[in-house]
Amino acid sequence: MSEPRNTAPDAPGPATRAVGAPRFPGGPAADPAGSHHERRIRSFQPRRSRVTTGQGEALRRLWPTWGMDIDGHRVLDLEEIFGGLPVVLEIGFGMGEATAQMAADDPGTGILAVDVHTPGQGNLLALAERHGLTNVRVANGDAVILLREMLPPRSLDGMRVFFPDPWPKKRHHKRRLVQPEFLDLAAGPMKPGAVLHCATDWEPYAEQMLEVLQAHPDFENTVPGGGYAPRPSFRPLTRFEGQGLDKGHLVHDLLFRRIRREA
Repeated sequence: MSEPRNTAPDAPGPATRAVGAPRFPGGPAADPAGSHHERRIRSFQPRRSRVTTGQGEALRRLWPTWGMDIDGHRVLDLEEIFGGLPVVLEIGFGMGEATAQMAADDPGTGILAVDVHTPGQGNLLALAERHGLTNVRVANGDAVILLREMLPPRSLDGMRVFFPDPWPKKRHHKRRLVQPEFLDLAAGPMKPGAVLHCATDWEPYAEQMLEVLQAHPDFENTVPGGGYAPRPSFRPLTRFEGQGLDKGHLVHDLLFRRIRREA
């Protein structure tokens, strides 16, 4: 399946232009955190692809209002940003079609959508404007820095990691995002009862996700008896997923609840 992917440790920094004028003045920065924050874990793999005229125009016009750079220098006030709505963090959204659909289907929930893919950022902003979605904000940069530096404790009502890069080669498994260290970071800003929802079409990665989630003391499986969850109706079936299903790929959903541990 060719779903745009998120990745983790040891990946190089975001794709950048040559030093000079920014590609989209007032838009997303090439590397918002720079070298100011140590990053042994990363949430992304840079991808170079063409930005269409419409995506570029959306970035120029809408980024100052609906976009933000993950620079690690401030703590976000999600209540102010989303007008008091409960907020779900989505790490990696590809071209944003599924994100926009979920936002339209659930206008009472704010979605903070994080990615480094510039065409996807522009596309999601354009979709949000086209459909009048006021409950979406687009963040540019490393979600790990966002989790570690910029989100207050117990500020998220949910988290989504859909189709992260599976890094199929054994020597690259350490680069996968969903690992114990990532779960340690994710637990901090999640409210007790908030659900971490992961989905993957790569069977070995699904098995690893299930293993590390079941072993983590801050999360419990929402499925009675354990195991994978049926695909929730609120997660859209993307065209990439549909193509994979046509080829016989199995997609696994994992829904784990953040639990309150006794001191």
